[in-house]
Amino acid sequence: MFLFDGPEDAPATVLLAHGAGAPMDSAAMTALARALAATGLRVARFEFAYMAARRDGGGVKPPPRADSLVPAYRAVVAALDATGPLVIGGKSMGGRVASMAVDDLHAEGRAAGLLCLGYPFHPPGKPETLRTAHLERLAAPALICQGTRDPFGTREEVAEYALSPSIEVFWLDDGDHDLRPRKSVSGLTAAEHLASTASRVRAWVSTLP
Repeated sequence: MFLFDGPEDAPATVLLAHGAGAPMDSAAMTALARALAATGLRVARFEFAYMAARRDGGGVKPPPRADSLVPAYRAVVAALDATGPLVIGGKSMGGRVASMAVDDLHAEGRAAGLLCLGYPFHPPGKPETLRTAHLERLAAPALICQGTRDPFGTREEVAEYALSPSIEVFWLDDGDHDLRPRKSVSGLTAAEHLASTASRVRAWVSTLP
């Protein structure tokens, strides 16, 4: 059910769900998990049932509505039964689902915070269709790592949103939805952005109660 990276005696565990169209062992998810694990964090990845069904020959069906996956995320938190602080989150849609579950889990003492890696603030090309209403009142500590040219929410767009003060946005210069920069434009590499992301996440986790 889970893919693990990082030491078992880590100071905190990060639970990551995948994006809408790629599995938990996609290249982007694997690179993110390994980068976080390299900082000493324990990372657990999982798949929602619709994605797992694709591996079993269930065909490629559209993902369910994000809010309908919240009970499944809560069930995974219970199944993981992490010892020590647990940060929940995910890539794109996975982070969005976690953001809908985190306040209740935080209030219950079952989640220390939220980590979103490329949050889908709006569908590409539809900046008016915002997915931010619940983020305006979020109570749990949250870190969103976002590329400045992410088509799901650029730096200029996000600056206009009324996000909760509990949310910190860590910007990756020229990063896309997978946080990857164009080296020819920025002079940066994907590996450098991954290292920067992991370093910021590790520092943020250390501030959580």
